[in-house]
Amino acid sequence: MLRLAAASLAGTAIEFYDFFVYGTAAALVLGPLFFPTFSPVAGTLAAFGTFGVGFVARPLGSILFGHFGDRRGRRPVLVASLLLTGASTVAVGCVPSYGSIGVAAPVLLLVLRFLQGLGLGGEWGGAVLLTAEHAPAGRRGLWSSFPQAGPAVGFLLANGVMLALSATLTDAQFAQWGWRVPFWVAGVLALGGLWLRSSLAESPRFLEIDDHARVPLAEVVREHWRLVLLTAGALSVGYAIFYAVTTWSLAYGTERLGVGRTVMLACIMAAVVVKGSLTPLVALLSDRYGRRPLCLLGCAAAALWMFPMVALLATGAPLLMFLGFLGALLAFVTMFAVLGAYLPELYEPRVRCTGAAVGYNLGGVIGGALTPIVATALAEHSGRVPWGVGAYLTGIALFSLGCFALLPETRPVEMAVVEPVAG
Repeated sequence: MLRLAAASLAGTAIEFYDFFVYGTAAALVLGPLFFPTFSPVAGTLAAFGTFGVGFVARPLGSILFGHFGDRRGRRPVLVASLLLTGASTVAVGCVPSYGSIGVAAPVLLLVLRFLQGLGLGGEWGGAVLLTAEHAPAGRRGLWSSFPQAGPAVGFLLANGVMLALSATLTDAQFAQWGWRVPFWVAGVLALGGLWLRSSLAESPRFLEIDDHARVPLAEVVREHWRLVLLTAGALSVGYAIFYAVTTWSLAYGTERLGVGRTVMLACIMAAVVVKGSLTPLVALLSDRYGRRPLCLLGCAAAALWMFPMVALLATGAPLLMFLGFLGALLAFVTMFAVLGAYLPELYEPRVRCTGAAVGYNLGGVIGGALTPIVATALAEHSGRVPWGVGAYLTGIALFSLGCFALLPETRPVEMAVVEPVAG
């Protein structure tokens, strides 16, 4: 289990590194380089628009890779999704700017971002299911939290590289070539991830299934559509919080508040370190007390903290900004640490790869794709404290709280080959 969990964590971290490094670049440099004819705010909105395309592609990736995951196995999905995401990320680092090739530059950026999202949409389902379906029932939450910790590791890698470059290069050097380096690093990381995953065994639960779904998506839509919509709505707050902290606030702090790029990255990264280190502990609590109670607690905490978070951000003081980010990410981890066990337990094995991944990634469209765009637009028409952003995030938290309240609890039980499903 330790080797399997470590390989899942490493692969997920690499794929999320690819996804996050684009978000950081969108907040810092992509607007002027690829949309130079726009105003600063419009350029940032356009860059966040290409960022959002990745989220739109993720449910499509979960449908594509989920089909093969439910038909052919979880393991092949891990290799194919890692190859696709890694190759498209390296290619982003090679795209010439608007000044070199004109409108073809943002078009290429859009296409590659779509491919990134397609690969990541397949990654989560394969990595989480391979771990969850190997894990013993009483510790499924704990072992399934390893791939859930991958996004934090990937974010720290991506922003650590960006922070190092930002601190050592001039603004001109960073804009000219420095921002491309993290994208090229993705190629080396992808090769390492493929090596780690080459020896993984297939999920025992998948091997026990005698009657595989012919068209998993059709079965999910026909029999589990309510469950998919509820999980998507429930997870939207987590995406909204995470990308409000890690993407929108980075652009807001550097452009509106005049805080240095290095200071903003350091504040965000420090909060993510705490969040990532607490992921296994929260998941272990879910093995003892259940998944749903922790999700409800995290949603309620998020609804209460969004206004304080934007107020602390608006001070521009590093310690206060860190505390604001930390409170938001603690609410986030209380929900998302348990999802590696919770979502697979909601779906029967024959459509688990498709159903769990589609619900997970649809939540990203609602919460992740729109949040940087909406928050940027709301903050533009606010005073120094962007209360509109706080109201927006609080509304999403209350919406997700209602969705979690309608989902069933899944006690830590053995994953049977056929099991009753709510929804």
